[in-house]
Amino acid sequence: MSQPTSSPQAAAPIDGADDAQALVVHLLTLMDAMLRTVEEETALVRAGKLGDAAGLEPRKSELARRYLADTNRLKANAGALTRHVPELVDALRRQHESFQAILQMNLAVLATAHAVSEGLIRGAAAEAARETAPQTYGRSGRTNTPSRNLHLPVSLNRTT
Repeated sequence: MSQPTSSPQAAAPIDGADDAQALVVHLLTLMDAMLRTVEEETALVRAGKLGDAAGLEPRKSELARRYLADTNRLKANAGALTRHVPELVDALRRQHESFQAILQMNLAVLATAHAVSEGLIRGAAAEAARETAPQTYGRSGRTNTPSRNLHLPVSLNRTT
């Protein structure tokens, strides 16, 4: 897949109140779509439907690309936007704060899922190593424990 290029529209200056309003409304709509996608992903990960959550990645990437392009245009025209549509700029700020809170929750859920899955894999690998280690006694009369450096391959059946 090729890298998305920024469109000339992304860097275009604001040409008046209508153009300013269109940009902010478009960004608000885009943020709504991003919020819905992130909330959907959070719900799917919490429900343990990681495959379905991974299917949202292309949509999230496209929305993030468009959001970045629009915010760059917004930053380049901040003065004009504040002058032409100050109430929409305030609404955009509030929406952005809400988005940040939801994104933090999403990141915490993803980090938790990552830690749990890593723990499961490490536990399975340790159990496999323990079961394949020789069950013998050492010089002290106690059973030998597997070496911490013993790494055996682990295979997973991902069919559901």
